[in-house]
Amino acid sequence: MERLDRFVALLLEENTRQNLISRPTEAIVWQRHIADSAQLLALAPEGKAGDGPWLDLGSGPGMPGIVVAAMRPDMPVVLVESRRKRFAWLGAMVEALGLVNCRVEGSKLELVTTFHAGTISARAFAPLRRILDLSARFSTTDTLWLLPKGRSAAQEVEELPKRLKQMFHVKQSVTDVEAGIVVGHLTKTALVRLDGGKA
Repeated sequence: MERLDRFVALLLEENTRQNLISRPTEAIVWQRHIADSAQLLALAPEGKAGDGPWLDLGSGPGMPGIVVAAMRPDMPVVLVESRRKRFAWLGAMVEALGLVNCRVEGSKLELVTTFHAGTISARAFAPLRRILDLSARFSTTDTLWLLPKGRSAAQEVEELPKRLKQMFHVKQSVTDVEAGIVVGHLTKTALVRLDGGKA
């Protein structure tokens, strides 16, 4: 909690310099951003599903990646953020909070060296199908996908090709009655197809 308190204070301070979170959510930052991120840990058995680090795509202001790393200091976390100012901010947070379990990749996801992730998360990063296309190479059949999609969760799953749609379901967000989290695993066949661009 001390780390999260410190993170919130630094987040709100930095938000006066760059738009990390929307101004109206500053007053409800604990519910809208911290608890919203933290709830993902409850969906992952012991914080992860398979072997490998927790991979957070487009980490931006550090949600959910920094929150996950702060709450689970025993688990490796990799944040990917291509925007220079936000990459710098994330690096500063890792140092300020003493998150030795967390590292930040400051480049586009396409340029990040492939590794197998235990969990893949993304909050406000890209449409669901685009996320799968971009990051299937980091996934194994054991990798757990946890993708907060807000109000569009069910629709984005429904729009997937049938063979992919069957691999995902939507969990109700505990912080927003209108929001959903896309949860699932990819089969070996799906991984081959996505990696080959044929899914």
